[in-house]
Amino acid sequence: MSEVLALALPFFGVIFLGLGCGRLARIPESGLAWLSFFIIYVALPPLFFSLVARTPFHELTNGTFIAATTLTTAACFALSLLVGLWLRHGNLPEATIAAIIGSYSNVGYMGPGLTLGALGAGASVPTALIFVFDSLFFFTAVPILMAVSGRDRRRFSATLLLVARRVMTHPFNVATFLGVAAAYFEFHPPVAVEKTLEFLRNAAAPCALFTLGVSVALRPMERMQGEVPWLLLIKLVVHPALVWLVLTTVGGFDPVWIATAVLMASLPPALNAFIMAKQYDTYVAGASGGVLIGTVVSVATVTAMLYAVQHDMLPHGLLQ
Repeated sequence: MSEVLALALPFFGVIFLGLGCGRLARIPESGLAWLSFFIIYVALPPLFFSLVARTPFHELTNGTFIAATTLTTAACFALSLLVGLWLRHGNLPEATIAAIIGSYSNVGYMGPGLTLGALGAGASVPTALIFVFDSLFFFTAVPILMAVSGRDRRRFSATLLLVARRVMTHPFNVATFLGVAAAYFEFHPPVAVEKTLEFLRNAAAPCALFTLGVSVALRPMERMQGEVPWLLLIKLVVHPALVWLVLTTVGGFDPVWIATAVLMASLPPALNAFIMAKQYDTYVAGASGGVLIGTVVSVATVTAMLYAVQHDMLPHGLLQ
């Protein structure tokens, strides 16, 4: 258990350090701007590039794994959307944000550091694939649903063009696509460039986790919405269980890939839920509460999952 705590404590410790600083320091949220820019545009892209570029190209084209994990995330999104529509009385924009809480893991800020720390370099490819294709799904589904609901007043064709532009220009996706090209051509950066990339990617996790803590601390939370516990049940319990069920049923995957996917699915809701709620000016309080409470509860659930993964306690199938 001590090795699991040694792995989990730095991650959650830095988050709660940021949470405490956010509560105590009298610094406006605008103070996070440059740190957020550094994380998104400077530190995390080298991490994703390196994860992918070091991988044999044939491993990056595992369509079965991509389909299984992305469709499982989509299923949890659909289930959460139904819960949101039911408890938000058919309000599609609010239900869409609720669906993000119930299905979109914090794969950017928490995922790479946690999976690589727990499972080693073998987790790099599934981590990158899950991040890219889950992000593609959400960056596509959410704007389309908002356009259908009338919340986004652009023409539908304009919305589709906006979705395509955001997907193609997102720094994480650009870095991943460049990594795929580097893997295909077996390109290795010069030593000086590689050292710079290493320097930057080592800064990614602590900066991202601290920023996550501060961001959660600065979010308003008046009262917990009634649907939030149900959404967190889907996110923290149903999602990882369903990922395990689908991957073990399909079969043929490396145990490290299965463990990586389950661990990624067990992560708390992404901060993007709150960002999108603010962007569309809907369900802001629910998104804030979902991210905050989900992060706190995940201290127990993610630690338990880390213990199960590191002690090979995940069953290898329904009948085993």
